[in-house]
Amino acid sequence: IMYFLMIRPQMKRQKEHRAMLEKLGKGDEVITNGGMAGQVIDIGENFITVEVAAGVQVRVQKGAITSVLPRGTLKAA
Repeated sequence: IMYFLMIRPQMKRQKEHRAMLEKLGKGDEVITNGGMAGQVIDIGENFITVEVAAGVQVRVQKGAITSVLPRGTLKAA
């Protein structure tokens, strides 16, 4: 019972997060764990460069990406 209530849902979330990071590409709009939103400029093995404002680029770890936003979301805000 413990497996179905706690362990299995956590493993499913980890699998979905891993799949999201693998599909990540240049130009995608993302949100980090810290709440920063920006556009992916460069993708490395462990780090991603995100442009949070015109000319302002930040390097974050891949695991710090929380979600991928639909394109055009940042321009609409």
